[in-house]
Amino acid sequence: MPSKGEKYYFVSSLAKGLRVLELLAANGDMSASRVAGHLDTSRAASHRFLTTLRDLGYVEKTGEGQFRLTFKVVELGMRKLDGFEIRHSVHPFLQEMALACGETVNLGHWDGTAIVHLDKINSTEVLRLDVGLGALAPAYCTGLGKAVLAFLPERELEDYLQSVEWVAMSPKTITSPEKLKADIEKIRQRGYAIDDEELSLGLRCVAAPVFDHTGRPTYAMSVSGPTQRMSKKKIDAIQETLLPLCRRISRLIGAPEN
Repeated sequence: MPSKGEKYYFVSSLAKGLRVLELLAANGDMSASRVAGHLDTSRAASHRFLTTLRDLGYVEKTGEGQFRLTFKVVELGMRKLDGFEIRHSVHPFLQEMALACGETVNLGHWDGTAIVHLDKINSTEVLRLDVGLGALAPAYCTGLGKAVLAFLPERELEDYLQSVEWVAMSPKTITSPEKLKADIEKIRQRGYAIDDEELSLGLRCVAAPVFDHTGRPTYAMSVSGPTQRMSKKKIDAIQETLLPLCRRISRLIGAPEN
């Protein structure tokens, strides 16, 4: 029977098993005792979860007696990413943008609450920010996210602003709906968003939306790099290539003409 307050269909053991995977993803190798501490359960129960996941191929035991994730978990994530047809058709555009600007180029997908990094071309420079494919990023403090938010329907934008948890990722993060709305108005006017060290100090990013066949800003493309390379002059030059490129991608995936 479900505990008081739980939905009738909620399977507690399944939830705990998934929590184990999340713990291993966040912390790396862990012992059964350490996992038990995080789950607030006994070591024996923790060990059962871990050995079940091991038998299913999602976890393996190290020579030191700890547990870690296997590449089967990565395989699941990559299958999900491969399900996005846009990755294959848009990748040449990312390469074109990377060749033009020499910085890291990212393709993001708006999942309704955050930005999912679908694809990227890394800068050849040594100093760069390396975000993993499939990684989630908040929308309110990233170029990709703000490029999408600015062109959402007003009701959807308001719902997001009311539900988001405002966390200062850096001293320059916008953490209020009023200030973000003011920034969004500027983005609408110029057509592109700028993350000016809002996600991370030392990182600057410029991004533009990509519209799907319904006219929604479901995707966005960004160019990011360290502030010492991403000057205002360089951002101005990048956006002159980025905006037409995003319009080409939008047409490719069937966006209606304005």
